[in-house]
Amino acid sequence: MKVKDHIANAIKTKKTEFSFEILPPLKGQNIETIFSHIDPLMEFNPPFIDVTYHREEYIYKERPDGLLEKKIVRKRPGTVGICTAIQNKYQVDAVPHVLCGGFTKEDTENFLIDMDFLGIENVMALRGDAVKSETYFKPNKDGNAYAQDLVEQIMDLNQGKYLDEDLLNSAKTSFCVGVAGYPEKHLEAPSIESDLHFLKKKLDAGAEYVVTQMFFDNQKYFDFVARCRKAGITKPIIPGLKPLATKKQLNLIPQRFSVDMPDTLVKEVIKCKTTEAIRQVGIEWSIAQSKELIKAGVPVLHYYSMGKSDNIKKIAATVF
Repeated sequence: MKVKDHIANAIKTKKTEFSFEILPPLKGQNIETIFSHIDPLMEFNPPFIDVTYHREEYIYKERPDGLLEKKIVRKRPGTVGICTAIQNKYQVDAVPHVLCGGFTKEDTENFLIDMDFLGIENVMALRGDAVKSETYFKPNKDGNAYAQDLVEQIMDLNQGKYLDEDLLNSAKTSFCVGVAGYPEKHLEAPSIESDLHFLKKKLDAGAEYVVTQMFFDNQKYFDFVARCRKAGITKPIIPGLKPLATKKQLNLIPQRFSVDMPDTLVKEVIKCKTTEAIRQVGIEWSIAQSKELIKAGVPVLHYYSMGKSDNIKKIAATVF
């Protein structure tokens, strides 16, 4: 079932659905690592589960002759396999993330063909971040530069248009595409208005829904939705939430994601003497956010689990 249909059902029944996002395990770990994270959350009946994709990273190893050798490392492979396993084991729709960075257009097409063969009909189209060795994002020489380009390629496949224009009787895919939105604007965007402009272009290209970057002040989300509607964006906008878990995140999250931390939350965390106390503050804050968003009628609440399910379960047990 397509995510857009899950959202439509939630709107029709006026019942907010629960969904979450997982990270593939580090190379060397098995699928049970993922199942042990998902199992505790299945009692809340998620209609879909997102699975992130992590592009390759580069490291330099010194050779015996003293020269440096560039080596590609994939630390979190397995998105395709995990999505298939989720759908087979739990009978829940899996949403693989598809990136511009690290892929040629041919790579992307082949990835999408595999997804289509496996019966996966939802994807999240993202530009992706710069690798650690880059100051700014650099697209692959033969790849998509922006998420809009990626959406357009997916829509072409949905029309049976492949990169090889000489193909005859080519089959059409039927992907439902989600894209990212940024209530406090993307960190590289020069302004909120320009960020909205490019979000609208992704949706006009064929994307069906938006999942937001994490935020800790619900007013940021409400204001974002209002700006989107004013700009002519009518597609559903799903709020993405992440419970704070460590004191380090007070600095890390604003720096890495360009997200503001409310003063009240910061003060509560600073007062904590233990990590467990900080986790509890994060859980309670996220519960309060969730309840307010449900009251406002959002169709889905999407949680960024970051490989941990215990705090997400505590939130869901209170809210759903």
